[in-house]
Amino acid sequence: MAKPSGRTAGASRSAAPNGTPDDPDSRPKRFMRSALAILGETGRTDFTVLEVVERSRTSLRSFYQHFSSKDELLLALIDKIMSESTRRWREETAGLPATDALRMLVDQMCTPAESSTQDRVNRGLTNFNDRLAETLPQEYARVLSGPNALLKEIIERGIAEGTFRADLDVDATAALILQTMLGSMRLQMLGAELTGTPIEAEQIYTFCLNALRASASFGSKAAD
Repeated sequence: MAKPSGRTAGASRSAAPNGTPDDPDSRPKRFMRSALAILGETGRTDFTVLEVVERSRTSLRSFYQHFSSKDELLLALIDKIMSESTRRWREETAGLPATDALRMLVDQMCTPAESSTQDRVNRGLTNFNDRLAETLPQEYARVLSGPNALLKEIIERGIAEGTFRADLDVDATAALILQTMLGSMRLQMLGAELTGTPIEAEQIYTFCLNALRASASFGSKAAD
């Protein structure tokens, strides 16, 4: 899962420049900040809508004017985090050789959290992602469309540079690499390492790079 900044997680109730409470258009952000703060404290997504409302100092009526359920709020939060992160990753990888861009993306997505607060956020959102993938697969795919598109761009760049194999099926390979990273992140966050040793970002990068450079048929288009 993408890493929201500590500033976002710890944001306090904001106010309009004139000192009055936030206007209605800003309330969705307040609800998302409140949910993120609760996640940072508990690492759980089983909090109630009422907890979010009390934290944001608004009302249930206001909440349901913007979100139909807590799940919809969490989906909006994940979508916002992933969109902002992908925008930043695209800026950081622009102009880099494909191998360096891939390394930077893996490092950004797969390096363990630097704080206990961020670790709790990641764990909570990872658990929610599992449920989202099962109950709302189309919405989950939309959330992941940003990093998936960026991976496709990096692969296409590598093919153009001659670094990656020209016969790669870009769509399938990008999806496979993204799922490899997400799966490895889940094992890191949930402490369910199969080998008993944490999988490092460098190992994930090497695995993905070998797949892109290997002579095997991984990710390649089927022969005519």
